[in-house]
Amino acid sequence: MVLGNRLRALREAQGITGADAGRRIRGSHSKISRLEMGRTGFKARDVLDLLTYYGVADEAERVTLLALARQSNTHGWWQFYHDIVPSWLNVYLGLEQTATVIRGYELQFVPGLLQTEEYARAVMSLVPDEEERLERRVRLRMARQQVLRRPQPPFLWVVIDETALRRSMGGRGLMRRQLEYLLEVSRLSHVTVQVVPFTAGAHSAIAGPVTLLRPPGGELSDVVYLEQLTGGAYPDKPSEVEQYRHVMNRLSVEALPPAATTDFLFDALREL
Repeated sequence: MVLGNRLRALREAQGITGADAGRRIRGSHSKISRLEMGRTGFKARDVLDLLTYYGVADEAERVTLLALARQSNTHGWWQFYHDIVPSWLNVYLGLEQTATVIRGYELQFVPGLLQTEEYARAVMSLVPDEEERLERRVRLRMARQQVLRRPQPPFLWVVIDETALRRSMGGRGLMRRQLEYLLEVSRLSHVTVQVVPFTAGAHSAIAGPVTLLRPPGGELSDVVYLEQLTGGAYPDKPSEVEQYRHVMNRLSVEALPPAATTDFLFDALREL
């Protein structure tokens, strides 16, 4: 999807039609459409031909886009959970596992990458499901968190609404352990946690959760992900991406600084 968006931007910048681009790679306009929407894998030869046709001479960008083409044809470890991973989530997992920066705001729950197993199970239980499927969903969430423990982890910067920390998800003991884990993981050098307290009033992201993921290479735009009840949306217009980036920048200013957030979490623990 990221590669397709970039190829579309390059094509449009040159004023080349989808039909012309399709003929260039021995295909059709519909093939270009599928590629640009991220609905099919890429052949390295096609990507090389398109980059040359679009006038992309920068070697760093060509290498980055070719690497994305190879990744698009590689199954991720989460394919083991194909029975519980819908297509829209499959896209997100691929982005999450390769991102260099992940920024997010959560209103209702602790972010998935920072949940304890018992907290995750409590959240998953809100949606009725068979016990076996529920456990597989929990294991998938726990497996996702390994991205923060790998040798070159992404930089994770999350802002959590106080609402999520005050809502009990299964008793005082569970919430204490979740808050303790937040304190623990926030000490990692590549993790930043901020809290938006009730005293902040209305703020720029009050409408709901949002995640921004930065693809590797530094040549591609952030990807915006909006999780919904039955799916996920990926606004991809440059103006939309910039708007959400602006929201996250404002939110990081409106929230408590990291040091004050640590004090807030300790106070919340004492109150339990």
